[in-house]
Amino acid sequence: MRYLPLSEADRVSMLDKIGVGSIDDLFVDVPQAARRSGTVDLPMYAGELEVEAQLQGFAAKNISPAKAPFFVGAGAYRHHIPATVDHIIQRSEFLTSYTPYQPEIAQGTLQVLFEFQTQVARLTGMPVANASLYDGSTAAAEGVLMATRATRRNKAVLSGGLHPHYRETVETLAHAVGIETEACGLAIDDEAEVLNHIDADTACVVVQTPNVFGTATDLTQIAAAAQAAGALLIVVVTEAMSLGLLKSPGEMGADVVAVEGQSIGVPLSYGGPYVGLFSAKEKYLRQMPGRLCGETVDADGERGFVLTLSTREQHIRRDKATSNICTNSGLCALAFSIHMSLLGQEGLKRVAKINYAKAHALRDRLAAVPGVEVVTPRFFNEFTVKLPKAAAGVVEALAAQGVLGGVPVSRLDADPAFDNHLIVAATETVSDADMDAFVQALKAVL
Repeated sequence: MRYLPLSEADRVSMLDKIGVGSIDDLFVDVPQAARRSGTVDLPMYAGELEVEAQLQGFAAKNISPAKAPFFVGAGAYRHHIPATVDHIIQRSEFLTSYTPYQPEIAQGTLQVLFEFQTQVARLTGMPVANASLYDGSTAAAEGVLMATRATRRNKAVLSGGLHPHYRETVETLAHAVGIETEACGLAIDDEAEVLNHIDADTACVVVQTPNVFGTATDLTQIAAAAQAAGALLIVVVTEAMSLGLLKSPGEMGADVVAVEGQSIGVPLSYGGPYVGLFSAKEKYLRQMPGRLCGETVDADGERGFVLTLSTREQHIRRDKATSNICTNSGLCALAFSIHMSLLGQEGLKRVAKINYAKAHALRDRLAAVPGVEVVTPRFFNEFTVKLPKAAAGVVEALAAQGVLGGVPVSRLDADPAFDNHLIVAATETVSDADMDAFVQALKAVL
């Protein structure tokens, strides 16, 4: 059956109604240089059977993380997800429901989000957490917007260890609302450099630990110095599993915490959908983006759950809204909560310790390869090595050998000083045989 909802007469009628002569008139504000000439290089149409066959052919060209030694991280990590997680989230009452817009409906969904917030608050060491955001990068950007509201200042300083994709997301959203951003130069181990950029207009400093190179940093002194200058400390964490072993951002004095929650309960999935965790000090609660679920009692005294803070454009006037978060990645948040519940506090610690041990075992193996230098001084489950040649070519050569050997820094940032740097990760899914295969393949291609 074909899907052709509009006839030519329908299009003419619609254009006439809004007062334009053609569809092209709707795009007059788009610069000519930004417009594509001609059609996209794709077939105009095909039957469903033919499309499926072609897409399956494309998919067959990829190497699955489950079928090859896999050391890719840099913001998205392969962890074991118990089958129970997928089984529960596919129940119809979860899979087909959506985020409630009224505060008194969908008690099951609201309770799940309430429990999720509790888990996030405990994990990050912060008093309050919201009912999730899109992903880690947009959570970081929302933290910057929140800081400008809370401090009434207009500048954000970004650490040189912040993941470049996060930096670009922050810069994009900040530019749209007129916030100034100042990014420090890419650095393996220099989170404190942000303090040299603080002035009277600085609303916040954004630092990441472990950072994009894998370097773990105790931010306690940075927090104290930033706050003494009247700026908020926003801590970014791209590997949620690290919170099972390292000191929490709350313990280090963070004002705001933005975390990518993908590592717990959410598969890689070609880059999304993921889930953003967001928490803060209680005094900033009313400035938080998104929404918060709370616990209450009904008219009969029975326990119940409500949306206690709804500050999105969908709930209130745009000029009063704290964000335009249109979804809270509810199903991914549920997957996160289920996995966390299955692990428990001690289970999370055990998995985190395994990650730490695996990565350090891999570090020792790679450091013994001639020409390879480990440049990350302290890390959780991810670190960076400097190779004797460009890392991008090495990764392609490793893939040809059947090993997915990490992420070249050059794919994240164009700074030529880091062309030879390769970010590698080792989680609990990596075996000793995988490490040996990586080492042998690396020796062969260097």
